[in-house]
Amino acid sequence: MPERRRGAALEKALLDAAWEELMDTGYARFTMDAVVKRAGTSPPVLYRRWSNRDELVRAAIVHTLKESRLDVPDTGSLREDILTLMREINSTRVQFITIMSMRLADYHQETGNSPVDLRDPLATGRAEALDALFGRAVDRGEIKPELLTERVKSLPFDLLRHEILTTFAPVPDDTLEEIVDGVFLPLVR
Repeated sequence: MPERRRGAALEKALLDAAWEELMDTGYARFTMDAVVKRAGTSPPVLYRRWSNRDELVRAAIVHTLKESRLDVPDTGSLREDILTLMREINSTRVQFITIMSMRLADYHQETGNSPVDLRDPLATGRAEALDALFGRAVDRGEIKPELLTERVKSLPFDLLRHEILTTFAPVPDDTLEEIVDGVFLPLVR
């Protein structure tokens, strides 16, 4: 008999099953029953945590984004930190970004939520990690802290995501450098 999962291990298994179901079937065909079956559990176990599929989908996305968060580099230079992180996203996350966008189109349409609503940087830990990266750059005197709005901090990554979603392919390195050198750095210096 398999060992009974509890607490964090059970929640992780449920969220992983929900994510897998979402990626396999998309939001339109995503059901709580399918997640129960995939996770090998019972409906009450799932419904005690999430009362409907929208809550479960949102939780699965936040969980997956948190688990797939990349380490923030510390190269000693803001330019190199941003480029290193963008290159890592570019080399490891193109398929993830593309599939997630396609599979969640129905979710956005049905719920009225936008993709930005699902990438909550506080819930995923992204804000804290990027704040540390930008804090080091401020401490080194590379950038002016008053110019670091949330939009400016996310700009290079937003532009990278835009490039990925318009080509469904990795972005050429010269384009990454153009984003950083021609768009981002002039805004923070």
